[in-house]
Amino acid sequence: MALACGLDFGTSNSTVGCVRPGQTALLALEDGKPTLPSVVFFNADEDAVYYGRAALANYLAGYEGRLMRSLKSLLGTSLIDGQTEVQGRALPYRDLLAQFIGELKRRAERAAGHALSSAVIGRPVFFVDGNAAADHLAEATLGEVAHAAGFSEIAFQFEPIAAAFDYESQIDREELVLIADIGGGTSDFSLVRLSPARARKSDRRDDILGNGGVHIGGTDFDKYLSLTAVMPLLGLGSRMKNQTEVPSSYYFNLATWHTINQLYTQKIWLQLKDVYRDVCERDKFERLLNLVEQRAGHWLAIKVEEAKIALSDTPQVALHLERLALEQALTIKRADFDASIARMVTGVETTVAGVLRDAGVAADAVDTVFFTGGSSGVQSLRDRIGALLPAARRVEGDLFGSIGAGLALDAVRKFG
Repeated sequence: MALACGLDFGTSNSTVGCVRPGQTALLALEDGKPTLPSVVFFNADEDAVYYGRAALANYLAGYEGRLMRSLKSLLGTSLIDGQTEVQGRALPYRDLLAQFIGELKRRAERAAGHALSSAVIGRPVFFVDGNAAADHLAEATLGEVAHAAGFSEIAFQFEPIAAAFDYESQIDREELVLIADIGGGTSDFSLVRLSPARARKSDRRDDILGNGGVHIGGTDFDKYLSLTAVMPLLGLGSRMKNQTEVPSSYYFNLATWHTINQLYTQKIWLQLKDVYRDVCERDKFERLLNLVEQRAGHWLAIKVEEAKIALSDTPQVALHLERLALEQALTIKRADFDASIARMVTGVETTVAGVLRDAGVAADAVDTVFFTGGSSGVQSLRDRIGALLPAARRVEGDLFGSIGAGLALDAVRKFG
């Protein structure tokens, strides 16, 4: 009976894995599924707390309350030491994270049938780009939160390395592999030598040739698709009577998962009413006012995310935004989406090239690119990474489960 688990606390989805003979590593966390969306909804009507898909369903059903998503994005920011108001009470963000990870632990223990006291927790290569001290603090904070949630022993592993361990369990020969983990908040890469023989080694440091990461992920793609295609319908880029632009900060907050709730304060509402008196295109700004008044910002973000996902498989999508009272559906083309995220895709490409350069490995020496992470389905991103490594075959792992499964394997090595 393994008391250790691998915990993948993701920006968009979370998993918990535990090595069990004859069974899959990932534990069922909600409705028989191994993923629990990283979402919390404080239902004011019922004075109850919901998680995952149930949280989203409560919110979309129109219950009064507070939806919190992209919780992991708080790590490495000054917000982590702040608090938010939930049902008239102050809730520190650290307590919010501990509450969610505690729920992950309880559900995993229920599925495993026994207690889980130790955890190897996945972490991005960089929580914070270019700031080692802030990055170290973010990891320490996550460790403190996990302790508060009930884990007595904690270790960390880079998420792409965990995905490498999962892929390694499926191969029968040695390969030089670039693990491309494109998650909700970060894009992380590891260049690793993998083989069945190497998998038996307790120390894998010599097999890891390079690591790199950048704070770009699926929630950023959502944000810039929203800013490009949707927010102009609410007045972004329009003019005031004095010919200055309508302040863009409202739209940036509305397009960013973990700052949407900042628009719902009385202070911001009074500011919006003041701005409304001086805007030129009142019909557009009225849509913004109505959306904020209905507290429907997360509804809009969910719609944009659905469009992003659909554009991985189709050249265009019709986005139905009934709450904006549009006369017809908004058509978004994949080319428009690609243009909105082009700068970020270039940043990811530069990171991959840097990993190869720092490792001293020629591009044609890489055997395989292993894609994991929910945002690795973005076609333009795959194409750019693939173009850097033309001789490598492309393998798609379990986009939401490879990291959790690999962390479970690492937990056995670290804790037995």
